[in-house]
Amino acid sequence: MYKGKRILGMIPARGGSKGLQGKNIRPFLGKPLIAWTIEQAKNSKYIDKLVVNTDDEDIAHIARQYGTEIPFLRPKELAEDSSAIFETILHMQEYYESRKSPYDILVMMECTSPMRYREDIDNVIEKLVNNEDVDSVVGVVELTNEHPSWTFQLADNYLSSFIPESSTVENYNRQLLKRAFLPYSIYATWWGNFKKYKRFYQANTIPYIMKREQKVEIDDEVDFYLAECIFRKYLQGHES
Repeated sequence: MYKGKRILGMIPARGGSKGLQGKNIRPFLGKPLIAWTIEQAKNSKYIDKLVVNTDDEDIAHIARQYGTEIPFLRPKELAEDSSAIFETILHMQEYYESRKSPYDILVMMECTSPMRYREDIDNVIEKLVNNEDVDSVVGVVELTNEHPSWTFQLADNYLSSFIPESSTVENYNRQLLKRAFLPYSIYATWWGNFKKYKRFYQANTIPYIMKREQKVEIDDEVDFYLAECIFRKYLQGHES
C-alpha cells in the first residue's frame, strides 16, 4: 500500500511461446527467468498482492515455489498467439471484483524484461500517485541506434523509409533527431482507468525512463544470451 492506495501486481506469463520454447521458466543465471521478476516485485514496499497470470501448469508450479499466488489458470481463449493482453487483464479484474477484493492501482511487470534495478517498481508507483492528473506511468527506454527514423520497409522489393522523411538531415544526423522511446518492462495505472480505456496508454501517460543497459526483451536465443551477459555485468546484486 502507498498513501492509502491498495496495489495489485501482475506478472503475465503465457506458456505457448513460439520464439523460445519454455522461456518464462528457462534457467536464467541460476533460477527460472520468471523468478527474477517475482523476487523484484516481492521486494516492493508498496505492492499488496502479487499474482502470476498464466495458462501453464509448469509456470504456475514454479511461481508458487517462489511464493506467488496463482488465483486461477488463464482460460485457453485468452492464451492464444492472437490474444490481446488487455482482455487478460480485464478478465483478472472481473475475478477480483466478483470476490469484492478492490484495488486502486494495477502494476504489470513483464517477466521477459527482467532488467530492473531495485528501486524501479516502487519509483513507478510513486510517480503515478504523486503526480496529480496522471492516468498511467509506463517504463520506457530511449532508442539510440534503433531510432525509427533509421528504419525501412520493403515496397515492391525496394527499401522505403518506414517513417515519411521530412529531410535527410533529420533522418540521418543522430544529434538532430527527436528523442524516441520504447515502452518496456513496467506499466502502472489506476484500476478504474484500465477498465475504462482497456490499455496503459491513456490521455495523461508519463514515462519512467530506464537505463540503456535495461533494454533487453527476451524473445529468442540471442536475446537470452545478451540478457544474461548484461544482467551479470550491470544488475546482478542490485535488482532485489
